[in-house]
Amino acid sequence: MERSLAQLILPIKIENSSERLTSLGGLVVLEELARGVRLWEEVDRVLEGPKSGRGYQPREFVRALVWMLHAGGRRLEDLRELRAEQDVLKELGLEVVPDAGTTGDWLRGQGQAGAEAMQQVNQKLIESCLAQEPEELILDVDATEIEAAKQDAEWTYNHVQGYMPMLGYVNGVCVGYEFREGNQSPGAGILEFAQNCEATLPKGKRIYFRSDSAAYQAAVINHYSQPGRSFTITADQDTAVKREIQNLPETAWIPYRTQDDIATDRQIAETVHSMNGTEQAFRLIVLRWPNPQPNLFEASAYCYHAVATNREEPAREVIWKHNGRGQSENWHKELKSGLGMEQMPCGQFEANAMYFAIGVLAYNLAQVLKRRVLPQSYGTATVATLRWKLYRLAAKLVRHARCWMLRVKADLEKLELLQSARLCCARLQT
Repeated sequence: MERSLAQLILPIKIENSSERLTSLGGLVVLEELARGVRLWEEVDRVLEGPKSGRGYQPREFVRALVWMLHAGGRRLEDLRELRAEQDVLKELGLEVVPDAGTTGDWLRGQGQAGAEAMQQVNQKLIESCLAQEPEELILDVDATEIEAAKQDAEWTYNHVQGYMPMLGYVNGVCVGYEFREGNQSPGAGILEFAQNCEATLPKGKRIYFRSDSAAYQAAVINHYSQPGRSFTITADQDTAVKREIQNLPETAWIPYRTQDDIATDRQIAETVHSMNGTEQAFRLIVLRWPNPQPNLFEASAYCYHAVATNREEPAREVIWKHNGRGQSENWHKELKSGLGMEQMPCGQFEANAMYFAIGVLAYNLAQVLKRRVLPQSYGTATVATLRWKLYRLAAKLVRHARCWMLRVKADLEKLELLQSARLCCARLQT
């Protein structure tokens, strides 16, 4: 007999229910999308399976973690919330939910090799997202800081023990990642990383590379000076760059206006510059503004910001384009805050690399969902919005006419959204 709890402030009694209920009815769309693009089959293909026939398959670990991250879980222990609804969720596609300890052991077993193999799985999602992109693709490369759960990681330049993974984005889609220790410089191996990102992109497209000063290197500039490529890179204000700025005549400076044609206190000028190792000279576009706090050690009347580029647009338009790289911080935020990647759960670097790779997979799956399945109005929706409007849907699973039926509590508009999304997923499979 079920025991009810005592009534407290509100005149409501709380009782345990034996009915098949779930608060995650909308995640059925995510599962059908993953099956529509044959994601789990690819996971089983690229990852090492169990040594015996009784072990969990790789897809069962990855699927459970992707569901957990989209549902709002942030630690491996949050898998138990999915296990609590297992009798319902297994009929929605989440057939198995390994416990936290087993999942942690699997992550350690897969390690760095598994994290690298997951890039092949991401390739399917990248192709699905970027099929309709314009002729010029904008590649944004940036590093982001992630905390470690245990105090055994290296220190970052912000004095945080954690990691500094490199990420490459094209219009919000993560096209490459490299999990790194916190003390590794973002500029180390950045050209190789960018080339790996390029390899995932559709062929025959022009590449526009944007980065901060970590990419201000001769090898990077030479690569993106080739035909079909262009770049804007924040310039390191080394001695040579400072000399070029000081040599600019006063007549070269003109007022700078924003993209909305709003006047600012900044001025813009440009010159031509080269550095040791570059095969040809490039434009150096400089912004300056009054120094609000001049001091004895830096008596300059102005502060400066310089951008190296080979693009042909007017100087202020180049700055507008380059400033667009700030959007990568929003994509970092979506990955870290939206999908729980702000802190790694394990004490081993290799296990955290694998966990991060699954986080990137969950992120890109959300991008496919917004671009290929949901209405256009969801194009800029965050994962938190998807969770609030779609995933967190009260539902009851019932058996009727020899089949399962998911009865959801939703208005007509939400019900039509679910039905249309499921049809889109089915078309992706054909």
